[in-house]
Amino acid sequence: MAYKISDACIACGACKEVCPVEAISEGSIYVIDPEICIDCGACASECPSEAISPA
Repeated sequence: MAYKISDACIACGACKEVCPVEAISEGSIYVIDPEICIDCGACASECPSEAISPA
């Protein structure tokens, strides 16, 4: 099960920097590609707005 970014995302980029498989892409809010995500949780622990959770 991949992680998902909610509308609480502030587009700071902290999650993208720590993703070991580059599954996160930029936008008005960031998006995690569920096909690439390895469920490591690194992004969720770095998110200052707590916008990332398991899908």
